[in-house]
Amino acid sequence: MRLKSNRKKWIAQSACLAVSLLLAACGQTGEKTQSAMGMIQSFDYQGALAELDAAAEQGEDQRLIDRARGIACMGLTEYDEAAAWFLSALAGSNGLVQDVDFDLNYYLAAAYTKSGQYAQAEETYNAILALRPNQTDAYFLRGNVRMNQENVEGAKADFDQAISMEPQNYDMLIEIYEVLEHSGHGEAGQAYLQAALDAGGEKMTNDVIGRIYYYLGEYEKAYLALEEAKEKGGEESYLYLGRAYEATGDYNYAANVYNSYLSANDGSAELYNQLGLCQMARGDYQKALEAFQAGMQLEENPILQTLSFNEIVAYEYLGEYEKAAALLNDYLGNYPDDTQARREYGFLSTR
Repeated sequence: MRLKSNRKKWIAQSACLAVSLLLAACGQTGEKTQSAMGMIQSFDYQGALAELDAAAEQGEDQRLIDRARGIACMGLTEYDEAAAWFLSALAGSNGLVQDVDFDLNYYLAAAYTKSGQYAQAEETYNAILALRPNQTDAYFLRGNVRMNQENVEGAKADFDQAISMEPQNYDMLIEIYEVLEHSGHGEAGQAYLQAALDAGGEKMTNDVIGRIYYYLGEYEKAYLALEEAKEKGGEESYLYLGRAYEATGDYNYAANVYNSYLSANDGSAELYNQLGLCQMARGDYQKALEAFQAGMQLEENPILQTLSFNEIVAYEYLGEYEKAAALLNDYLGNYPDDTQARREYGFLSTR
């Protein structure tokens, strides 16, 4: 079974869903709707839907209810139903374009993307940009869905526009590289990174330089820059420093880097996951399991799915097939659209 890294920001819907989980201002937020949004943030999607039914019975704002229903359905991987709720919320507009309408369109595009309806997602981003052409996120996300339609030139045009609007947004730049690399156009992605490195800028810290060198494959330059950056104690610096050493095959030092951060700071789900991956590469599956499980214990965990899957992989490598199969069954109950995990379930259930 193949392990999962959490570095998948190239997926358009993930970036889109990061736009907001707060209720947008399109009316007075009712108590039940507010409660449902709290349940969504706690991943209790079925509970949220029940609470939203109660909100509707009490006459709370219907647009906010439909919006929240759509978000809950996204969590349940019911993307067509989610899109229907977002469309219903949009249809409830009074004709005046409000911030909530843009928020709903971002969610609608995410639902279309998750269900593979890339053309509809692109049309939704077109609508956003027709009214608000200064939306950098919309250009970046439209570039994602264009790439999914193999419209490479259209995607690059959107990425060029996004970069021109925020030339020193290096996080976005790296995400663009990841999109292109995942789609088989890594050289084009590296060209963006090299151009940024050549241009420099006041925001190009050692941390940024190190991360860019890492993606350019210049690992020695990466860890030299990141060794300096980590003195400020930044989580990203430690993460990429360890990865740079892993890329050179020095898993022992990489593990020391991750452990040094984790022992001196509050827990980091991403670093626990990377430590687990590093331990797996070293063949120490027990320590890998412990790292994944430590990460899973953290509250407000943005990569719980990744850690849960990797926990299952660790149990499989430890030869505990029944335990792995039982956990994978639970995992598929929470994440039914994970096709990789579903393929593995058939294998594990026969062990």
